[in-house]
Amino acid sequence: MEQAKTIFEKNKPGRRCFDVPEARGPKPEDMIPAKLLRSAPPAIPQVSEPEVVRHYSRLGRRNLGVDSTFYPLGSCTMKYNPKVNEAAAAMDGFLNLHPYIPQDCAQGALELIYDLEHFLAEISGFEAVTLEPAAGAHGEFTGLLVIKAFLDAAGEERDVVLIPDSAHGTNPASCTIAGFDTRPVKSDSKGLVDLEDLKAKLDPKVAALMLTNPNTLGLFDTNVCRIAGMMHDNGSLMYMDGANLNAILGYARPGDFGVDVMHFNLHKTFSTPHGGGGPGSGPVGVKAKLAPFLPMPRVVKEGKAFKAVFKAEKSIGRVRSWFGNTGVMLKAYTYILRLGARGLKRVAENAVLNANYIMESLKNDYSLPYESRCMHECVLSAKNLLKKHDIRAMDVAKRLIDLGFHPPTVYFPLIVEEALMIEPTETENLETLDEFIAAMKQIAKEAEETPGLLHDAPVTTPVGRLDEVKAVKEPRLVFAKSSP
Repeated sequence: MEQAKTIFEKNKPGRRCFDVPEARGPKPEDMIPAKLLRSAPPAIPQVSEPEVVRHYSRLGRRNLGVDSTFYPLGSCTMKYNPKVNEAAAAMDGFLNLHPYIPQDCAQGALELIYDLEHFLAEISGFEAVTLEPAAGAHGEFTGLLVIKAFLDAAGEERDVVLIPDSAHGTNPASCTIAGFDTRPVKSDSKGLVDLEDLKAKLDPKVAALMLTNPNTLGLFDTNVCRIAGMMHDNGSLMYMDGANLNAILGYARPGDFGVDVMHFNLHKTFSTPHGGGGPGSGPVGVKAKLAPFLPMPRVVKEGKAFKAVFKAEKSIGRVRSWFGNTGVMLKAYTYILRLGARGLKRVAENAVLNANYIMESLKNDYSLPYESRCMHECVLSAKNLLKKHDIRAMDVAKRLIDLGFHPPTVYFPLIVEEALMIEPTETENLETLDEFIAAMKQIAKEAEETPGLLHDAPVTTPVGRLDEVKAVKEPRLVFAKSSP
C-alpha cells in the first residue's frame, strides 16, 4: 500500500471544508491593534471535509491506548477508565462551574472536594489530605515541601532524603527541586530495603526516607514497620510513594504502618486518565502533626454548609490554582463511590492475582530475578535470552508490537538486568492475560529458533525499528510547508 500522505501534502488551494458566512458588525481589523494582526493567512492545509475526517480517523487507528489494547506498562498502571466517570465529570453543574462563583452557589462542588479528601484519608490511614497537586511528581514535591516546613518550624536542620535503589525515578528529582540532597539505599537479596545499609545511612542530617511500597520490583516490603521505626528513632520522617497503592487497597493503610506523608496517583489507583489522557492529580495525605503545613485553600464543613478557607498560619501556600484538577478528582470520586469498600478490596485482589498469574506462567521462559510472590506487577528479565540467543529486552518489546500488544516497561527498575516490568492491572480478564502470555512464550521460542526476526521487529508498523540513541543525539526536525 502506498504510504499515506500528510494533511499538508493534500493541500489544494481553494479547497474548503465549509464556508463561514461574512460576520456582521465590526470587522476584526477594526477592533484589534494592527501589530497583533497577521500579515498573511496561517499556513493551514486547504482540504475537503472528508479528507479532514479520514486524516484524523486514520491517526486515531494508529494510536494505542487502554481503550484499544492491553497496556501492561509496569509502574505506570495504564488501566481502563470507566466511562461512567467521564459522564459524571461532563455533568453541566460541574463542567461549567466558574471558579469565581460565590461559595453558596457551589456547595455541591465543595462537598465533593470535602468528601473526596475524607475518602482518601480513610482509605490510606491519614488525618488530612490536600487535593491541590496536579500530578504524582507534583504531589511528591508538595509532600517534601510540607516535610521541609515542618522541620523548619521545629528548628531542625535536616537536608538529606534517603532513596532506595528500587524507587521511582521521580523521587530523587523531586528531592532536588525541593532543596534536599539524596543518598541511595541498597536493596537486599530479596529485593527489599537493606536494613543494614539503611542503618549506616542514618544521621542527624536525614530528613526523611522516600519508600515506594510495594516497590518497583512489585514486592511488598514486609519490614516497613521496622523501617518506619528506624526513621522515627532518628528524628526523621517516613515518606511513601503511593503510586502502587492499588496493590493494597482495603488490606493495608500506609498511615497505620508508620508513614507520615504519602502522595496518591489518582490515575494509577482510582482510574482517572493517565498521561496524554490527563490532566493528572496527585493528592497528598499526612499525619495530624503535618496537617497545619498543607497547602491552601482547604474545604471545611460548618454545620450543613461547606466553606473554602484560603489562609492558614503554617501552610506552605498554594501549589496549584484553586483546588487542583477538580475534573479529574470527580472521576476518582465517582470510581470510589461506585466500588465502595468491598469493591476497592477486589481491585487489590484482582491486580495481585493477575500479576502473579503472569509471573508463574512465564517464569520458565524468562529469568525471574526474585523468587517471591509479587503484588500488582511482576518483573521478569530477558537475561537468559541475551546470554543464549543475543536477544535483549528491547527485542522482546519490539516483537510484542507485531503481535498486537503494547510492550511492558523495559530496563526498569535499573537494578534488574534486561528488565521486563509487567503490570496487568485488575481490569484485564483471563482471556486477555492468556493471549499476552502466549505471545511472550512465542517470542521466547522465536529467540531460540529465529532470532533474526526479533532483531528486525517490528515489521508490521508504518515505521520500523528506530535508532533511539541516534534519535536522541541527532534529532532531525522537519517542518512541513503549505501555501496559504
